Amino acid sequence: MLSALGIDERAETVYRLMLDQSDWGVAEIAAHLGWAETEVRTALDRLAELNLLRTSLLAEGSLRPINPAVGLPLLLAEQEREVLRKQQQFAETQAAAMRLLEEYADRGASRHDIEQLTGIDAIQDRLEQLAHACTSRVISFMPGGAQSAASLKASRPLDLSALGRGVELLTVYQDSVRNDPATLAYAQWLTQLGGQVRTAPVLPVRMVLFDDRTALLPVDPDNTRRGAVQLGGPGVILALVSLFDAVWERAAPFGTDRDRELNGEGLTGQEAQLLRLLGQGLTDEIAARRLGIGLRTVRRMMADLMSRLDARSRFEAGARAAQRGWLEEER
Repeated sequence: MLSALGIDERAETVYRLMLDQSDWGVAEIAAHLGWAETEVRTALDRLAELNLLRTSLLAEGSLRPINPAVGLPLLLAEQEREVLRKQQQFAETQAAAMRLLEEYADRGASRHDIEQLTGIDAIQDRLEQLAHACTSRVISFMPGGAQSAASLKASRPLDLSALGRGVELLTVYQDSVRNDPATLAYAQWLTQLGGQVRTAPVLPVRMVLFDDRTALLPVDPDNTRRGAVQLGGPGVILALVSLFDAVWERAAPFGTDRDRELNGEGLTGQEAQLLRLLGQGLTDEIAARRLGIGLRTVRRMMADLMSRLDARSRFEAGARAAQRGWLEEER
């Protein structure tokens, strides 16, 4: 009960006993409590350190307890001084932290609208900083199909915190994430908490925009490890927001069927986009990367399309797809 004053349980037990039996010595106390005399002496030493014992004026060499009305207020006063000291220390630390934040903010305000970030740690630090400061919405493109376990793990606490503050989260993944259990589970978790997720066959670039004011994009879309760039210019941000809005409008809400019916025949958005990419002369490898799927998946999809189009070559398949209007962009 008195541990906050520095009196441990054993010392308190001995003190209470001595208040009742002030003429008892070490032997009597030990016998009554069933302790070893060394344990009693340890408790007495602690009480003496706290000035709760004094040498008896009547019996030389013996100790007497200080009246609680005298001893405890002294300990309370000491405890109060310690609390005040810690409060002062906290206030000084808080002031120093605020000065550092102000200095850092001033440096940030003087930077140009373009800032390059090198290294995954620097990128993650900036993502966390922008995410915690965000107040209205975060919009993002997440291309590449299946997201890495590290990326999903790092995103979870940031998304949870943002949603808890009422921040709107809008994310577009590629259709291929529907085949990845980990990314699929994350998207389901995000939508259950109030986030909005859609998917599209292809995405232009990986990017995250905070409050329609600050954007993070990779320096090299094909190698995100090369770093990222932070953009803040109004013109650039307006263009990126417009790009997002256009893709978002055409993307399919998560949990809905991506199939499209064209001229009475089933064709998924992913299949239609594959035909367009190959029709532009892109290789299977590049098409696979754009769609966020494997090379074998691209070739299997193309073989299936050729069969459905009754085509003996890819050129013939492209011609027949064009005749059916399959290569036209969705409006």
